[in-house]
Amino acid sequence: MTVNTVTSPVLTVAALTLAALATVAIGVYGVRLARTTSDFLVASRSVGPRWNAAAISGEYLSAASFLGVAGLIAKFGADALWYPVGFTAGYLALLLFVAAPLRRSGAYTVPDFAEFRLGSLRLRRLAAVVVVLICGVYLIPQFQGAGLTLRILLGVPSWVGAVAVGIIVIANVAGGGMRSITLVQAFQYWLKLTAVALPALVLLGHFLSADRPLGTAAPPVVTERTTVDITTDVAVQIGAAQQVSITGTLDGQAVGGPVRLAPGEHDLASGTQLVLEPGDAVPVVAGAPADGDAWLSPGGGFGGNHALYQVYSLIIATFLGTMGLPHVLVRFYTNPDGRAARITALAVIGLVGVFYLFPTLLGVFARLYVPQLLITGTSDAAVVLLPGSVLSSVPGQLLAALVAAGAMAAFLSTSSGLLVSIAGVLSTDMLRGRIRDFRVAALVAGSVPLGLSVTVASLDLSRTVALAFSVAASTLCPLLVLGIWWRGLTAAGAATGLVVGGLTAGSATVVSVLGGVSGDLLGGWPAVVLGYPAAVSVPLAFASMILTSMLTRRQDPRTVARIFVRLHAPERMGMGADRERALRSD
Repeated sequence: MTVNTVTSPVLTVAALTLAALATVAIGVYGVRLARTTSDFLVASRSVGPRWNAAAISGEYLSAASFLGVAGLIAKFGADALWYPVGFTAGYLALLLFVAAPLRRSGAYTVPDFAEFRLGSLRLRRLAAVVVVLICGVYLIPQFQGAGLTLRILLGVPSWVGAVAVGIIVIANVAGGGMRSITLVQAFQYWLKLTAVALPALVLLGHFLSADRPLGTAAPPVVTERTTVDITTDVAVQIGAAQQVSITGTLDGQAVGGPVRLAPGEHDLASGTQLVLEPGDAVPVVAGAPADGDAWLSPGGGFGGNHALYQVYSLIIATFLGTMGLPHVLVRFYTNPDGRAARITALAVIGLVGVFYLFPTLLGVFARLYVPQLLITGTSDAAVVLLPGSVLSSVPGQLLAALVAAGAMAAFLSTSSGLLVSIAGVLSTDMLRGRIRDFRVAALVAGSVPLGLSVTVASLDLSRTVALAFSVAASTLCPLLVLGIWWRGLTAAGAATGLVVGGLTAGSATVVSVLGGVSGDLLGGWPAVVLGYPAAVSVPLAFASMILTSMLTRRQDPRTVARIFVRLHAPERMGMGADRERALRSD
């Protein structure tokens, strides 16, 4: 995609290099502190609430948060605000229902908790498979986002950014595990906050001085001659007839020169180039609001049919999905006790809430200042292109370089947390649990998603991550909520819920990534349910767990009573201790 931006490749490369070197240097320091298996898995349960909250925020605020939220707000407007709201509110549920009991269980991983609660090795292995799948699905968009960012900023092939981030992440995780990445992720939170807040505040001042309106009946327009390269097949819509210079494929026909576009939808093939003159209205991706009034008004959904269902399904996925994200849950095992876990969750709500103020602002400014992104569908590029599009040479270059560094930190921090979760599960459940096994698992678990990231279709980052949240909300969320708060849960019930929820949400994710189905089929319901499965898959998972548990043999009541005392009694009563596994250091 080519847009009118002021960027400096030298400054951008320098910023990216500094962010990567700082990550590696802090990771190397952490490696020196990692000596035991417990260091690699849970940092020896010695991470204080403040440090842990910064580390959780660092790994949680992924490419979807740094790039995707702003892009979706630019594209879909008011309804897209449910993304940052849901991503933040999920921690409230985590604080209330999961954080402290999960830490008191003394487990190392979610599968370890499943075995502790229900006494089933088979359930533990099934939970391990679910953890690997969720983290793998979540890792792919992180690598894709890195490739997108470096391609836009430096013009290199997408695989270069993905491979660069992959190598750094695998090296850091294999070198020091949780002990190493805790230091890295805490640093990266503050880097990301600075990288998103400073441009947002500078552009806010520019916006207030320019006094540009937001809610108008007119479509977004470009203010100078703009060239846009279409890098993926996309359907766009236009409200009024307009002449545009197009070279490539329009509605299945080869064109080369000025073309008069009729009102309605048009298909643009990959490799097509559009030239918009100053004052031209910008065609927007089909299904997105075409003018300022519709963009500011809620109720339009995210393109396609059944907008209300889309919004409610997204709310369910983001509110409940946080409770099922393995890389978030494993962080609470690193706290010294349940009280520290609660304080950590409360601090994360504040840190994450402050962060999301700024991508929201950047999404608004992207609609105003880089509306050409609405043609391509790659609105994830809004954050990295905004500073150079709006500001003069040197300030724009400096802010663009800062944003590039923040984007790099986003890819590295989240990918590190996800990889630690996968490696921890594989090393303890599939291998012998030694440090050597952890390192082998990290290498394999990082390489597979990296390979997939350069071969599967790329969706909007937040859309892809929302699908991962749907899988988490449909599997590990009901396992934890019912396992912690309902004495009647059985191993058979938990396994049934994991399978039903995993297959329902997982199948929808696979179909969506592979291109989805026709939006005209059966009134559009198959397409919308596959794109937003949580409203169907989450109730199915909870219902199947409960019903199967009621029909199968329960655990011994005395065993369940001891487990619940351990989960819910304060630590000062001395009712529990860590579940130490017989793991060797080498």
